[in-house]
Amino acid sequence: MPKSNNKTSKTKAKIYLDHASSASSSSANPSAIHELGIKEKKKLEDARATIAHILDVRSSEIIFTSGATEANNLAILGLLAKLPHATLPHIVTTNIEHASVLEVCKHLEVMRKAEVTYVEVETNGIVDPRKIKKALKQNTILVSVMYANNEIGTIQPIPEIAKEIRHFNKINSTTVYFHTDATQAINYLPVRIPALGVDLLAFNGAKIYGPKGMGVLYIKSNTPIAPIMFGGSQEMGLRPGTENVLGSVEIAKALEVVEKIKNKDNKRLTSLRNYFLTKLKKNFPVVLINGDVLNRLPNNINITIPQIPSDLLVIELSARGVMASTKSACKSGDGKASHVIKAINPDTKEEDGSLRFSLGRNTNKKEIDYTLKSLAQILQKLSHWYK
Repeated sequence: MPKSNNKTSKTKAKIYLDHASSASSSSANPSAIHELGIKEKKKLEDARATIAHILDVRSSEIIFTSGATEANNLAILGLLAKLPHATLPHIVTTNIEHASVLEVCKHLEVMRKAEVTYVEVETNGIVDPRKIKKALKQNTILVSVMYANNEIGTIQPIPEIAKEIRHFNKINSTTVYFHTDATQAINYLPVRIPALGVDLLAFNGAKIYGPKGMGVLYIKSNTPIAPIMFGGSQEMGLRPGTENVLGSVEIAKALEVVEKIKNKDNKRLTSLRNYFLTKLKKNFPVVLINGDVLNRLPNNINITIPQIPSDLLVIELSARGVMASTKSACKSGDGKASHVIKAINPDTKEEDGSLRFSLGRNTNKKEIDYTLKSLAQILQKLSHWYK
């Protein structure tokens, strides 16, 4: 029997001389054409395919970003940059959108790059699709309505709005594109793009128990988008910079888990949420429930307590081991009342505190009971200060 040649039978050690591209050989640059780069590229594309499958779209329609804020910016600014304009372009959105949509729109107005209509939601926090339809004009290029609100959890009628837009496009021989920020919805609501009828959809990893600093933008084929950053041709030429392969893999895994447990977890969270709401109404008559009681995310409770500042309530709860929030974390330090609460209740005063309780996979009834007990102690303590 011939002897094996040890020199050829053993796997050759890899000599990594591409540290300028990526310092670690275990995470080579996916744009590199050597063996390790190709392996990383495959991981990236497999993650893209996983997300595309869940959303029921093509892999080529999925763009990885640093988060939903960047994804929303790319959707709005990228569309505006790509489309030719004979007249000032018009954008339709609502008055309760996330800052990553509202502030982009306001910036475009200041720079005189676009005209924007902010459609007011109803007092229950839900927009009427007929109001969106009424706001559309011949120079409208984009409608941006979030799938579910990040503060009060109200769910917007996305398929119905999409239907109104399609009808407008048909009878006016025009093209109005539809964008939705699905960051809060992705964990709990149906996300098949064909059923939603949108052209652009954004979400991030942090809200689905995935990586922070990772986001996704779905861009329907033939939707005109130009890059808003420059320096590379990655991500279909729309998002320059070395791709975050690990983050892409992790956000895809997180989305897979969400889809597996969504129905079961929604039932559990809805039961806990309803229990929380029932106890609040019964034991705290001074408390106001913000947003539609039923047509909201299963994990969301948002309340207003008149005459007690939001920050004080959060601090008092935190001192008792309960972590809650006042509004979007992106705007928590501005010292102003929530624009969402003011939109559904214009009479809200700066000293009227709002609290957002958002339940999660590990939240249980015992924690809800403790929170209710803590809230009772806080209101009793502060009742002597605020009359």
